[in-house]
Parts: sequence; structure tokens; C-alpha cells
Amino acid sequence: MNSSMLTRWTISLCIHHRNHSREQSRLDKRVLIILLVLIKEYIYHTAIKPVEQAYKYKELRQHEVSGQTGRPLVADSNAEIASKPMVLFLGPWSVGKSTMINYLLGLHDTPQELYTGAEPTTSEYTVIMHGEKVRTIEGIVMAADSSRSFSPLEKFGQGFLEKLIGIEMPHKLLERVTLVDTPGIIENRKQQERGYPYNEVCQWFIDRADLIFLVFDPTKLDVGLELEMLFRQMKGRESQIRIILNKADNLATQDLMRVYGALFWSMAPLINVTEPPRVYVSSFWPREYATDTIQDLFMKEEISLLEDLNQVIENQLENKIAFVRQHAIRVRVHALLVDRYLQTYYEKLGWFADPDEVFHDIAADPDRFYIFKSVLAKANVSKFDLPEPEVYKDFFGVNPVSGFKRLESQCGWTGGCLLQKIEKAIGEELPDLLSTEEKPKAEEKPQGEEKPKNRWRRQ
Repeated sequence: MNSSMLTRWTISLCIHHRNHSREQSRLDKRVLIILLVLIKEYIYHTAIKPVEQAYKYKELRQHEVSGQTGRPLVADSNAEIASKPMVLFLGPWSVGKSTMINYLLGLHDTPQELYTGAEPTTSEYTVIMHGEKVRTIEGIVMAADSSRSFSPLEKFGQGFLEKLIGIEMPHKLLERVTLVDTPGIIENRKQQERGYPYNEVCQWFIDRADLIFLVFDPTKLDVGLELEMLFRQMKGRESQIRIILNKADNLATQDLMRVYGALFWSMAPLINVTEPPRVYVSSFWPREYATDTIQDLFMKEEISLLEDLNQVIENQLENKIAFVRQHAIRVRVHALLVDRYLQTYYEKLGWFADPDEVFHDIAADPDRFYIFKSVLAKANVSKFDLPEPEVYKDFFGVNPVSGFKRLESQCGWTGGCLLQKIEKAIGEELPDLLSTEEKPKAEEKPQGEEKPKNRWRRQ
């Protein structure tokens, strides 16, 4: 079996719905939709959103569940909570990102094939989605459509929307996942030359990606300022990062080993975690592997990557719950910080004190008043997850502290207390949703269809 045939077989084996009947697939989809609506309409709207509004969370942080433009999550919208898993492709120019997407979707030599070449070819953000027919959607249309999860991208301006393209096509894989191709990193290009805030746009996609493929080829391992900034932006998302050493069959085995070591040497200062990201070494294109290369390893690496992708798709519900819970934790921490600022303000405000001067002293040096330390003790979070004090100095510069109420006063006879409701969502309601999903029983494999064992797969 040649490499192209094997990969087509593994894509069908690992990605498509081979273990479910049509009726079972429809049932699973209905259950998933019900749970996502429950998260969105009940937990988010009743427990999280009220705290966001009361303490103006949207004005502090741009990472949020609904659109930053103020559009609400309505019952029939497919905003971020109900969106499909997103796989983001990042990396230097001409390393094979678009080619890899073409390969996964079988688009080579078809009219839908993404353009590729040795020169920098992708200058747009291309979102590949499922649709009943093949069509291209302009970025300005995608951002204006409130039924999609891309409406917040309007804030990056017209210059960016002109670089945003959506492609819809009927495909089994796209029924379950959305793929995003990005412009290649060019280290000698200044940010302003792109015409939009490149790093901020990347941050938006990074924050929403379920899986991040960081693609390199053996000739482009150098780390410049733009790539270094991307790694800083991915801090805290290391578990979603997969490093792809593409075009591996262009090298002899001994040279490939040296390049593999050089890749880790380049990445080590940028990834500050005890366990490095998973690295896949192969050539993700439809042509045959070069002769006199370690073809068996490349095939197994390919299978392992596809299994990894399939795992993300299968864990869609868990990932969405984790996303909403992480968001709720951020909102809760923000509310506790505002409450602590407010408490300190009233304690220090005397009869003859100037209110502006009192709060200016607090905002200028919050550590002197134990603002963050007291919240750390109460909220049980890491200090690395807290915003910088400068963020709150800016926040209160446009939102006077006197415009907020203490958390203890945010209670009603029928609705309960805001803090209690969001803590219940974090500690009970969202984790309990995981137990409602039954894990499918493993089915016996048909005779003659043996799945290759993969000893590199992390258990």
C-alpha cells in the first residue's frame, strides 16, 4: 500500500463516522445541540452574563463568549459556544500549511484547491467551513452575519476584513470541524505594512482554536520577532499546540535527526512548560514519499496526527464546557477584583478626603493595599492568571469605581446572588454536564480491516 492510499484510508478510518449508524449520528447530534443550548441559554445567560454586565467585563478583556460588538447570544444563533471545533494553521511562509489543508480535504487538482507555491502565497485568513455547495464568502459578509461566530472580527477594521475569506464546501470532515489557514510569518515585514493589527488578529483565533498546528519545514527553523510574539500569545494554550515538521522526506535520515534537534533547540526558550508539545514528522502532501527515507515512520506519524485531530472532534462538548468554564472563572476573578477595589476605596474614604485622590492612590499601587493578594487567597487561582495591575488602572480610568456595587449587595429575593450563581456554574453545573454524555461502546472491527498500531501515540 503506497503512502497516498494509506493516508486516504486513515483519513476515512480516523475522521469519518465509521462507527456510527446514520440514526445514531443524528441522535448524537441532537444530544450535543441540546447540551450546547443548555450551556448557552441557561448557564451563560443566567449565571455568567449578569456578572459580565454588572462589572463591565467586556471593557476589560477582549476574550469573551459573545461578540464584542454587543450582539446578544440569541436562541437560534451559532455563536462561539455552539460553533464547531476550530483547527488553526500557523507558521512561516511556504512551509506547507495550505498544502496540508488541501491534503486533508483531498482538494489537490480540484477547482477548490487552495493556492500554494514556493513564494509567500497566502496573504489572507481563509476559513474553510462546511456548506451545501461550494462558494466563497467575503470577510465583510462573514463579520456582518450574526449567525456565525466571526462577527467580533469587525473590530479589527476594514483593512483586515478585506484579508478575510470564507470558503464553504460539502465535505465529511468539515461537517465536524472548521479549518483556518493564516498568512505566513515573514520576519522582515513590519506590522504596519500588513494594514491591520496582525498580532491581535492572531490572538483572537488562538483564543478560540481547539487545536493549533504550528507548521515548519527543514529550511525555515529560524525564530524571529513575529514568531516569538506568537509563542507569547500562545502562553497557557500549550496543550492545544502541535508542531509539524513538514516536508520531512526531503532530507536523508541523518540530516532529519539533526534538523529535529535544531527545531527543539530553537523552540526551547519560547515554550516554558515541563512537557514539550507533540511534534509530528512527515510530509503532508499527496505525492509519494521520497525513496531511501524512513517511510514507515512518516506513515505512522500521519496516522497519529489524524487520531489526534479526531480526538479533538470527539471531545467537542468537553472542550466547549472547558471554554465556558474558563471564561466564567475570568469573569468571577474580575468581579472579585472590582469588589476588592471598591471595598478598599470605601475603607480609605474619610469625611474630608478627596475621592479622586483616594482612588488614584489605590489604583497606582494596588499591592500596598493587598488588592490582588486578597483575591488570590479567596479565588483560589494562580497569580499568573490575573491581569496586570496596569489593566485595572486603565479600566477605572474610563469606569469610575463609584459606578459599581459591592458583590454582597448584588442579591435578590428570587434571583439569588450573582457571585453564588457564577460559582455554582463553575463548581457544579458545568462539570455536571460532562456526566450526561455517555461514552460510546467500542464496536468490533470488521474482519480484514486492521488498524495499524501506533506506538508513538500518547496514552
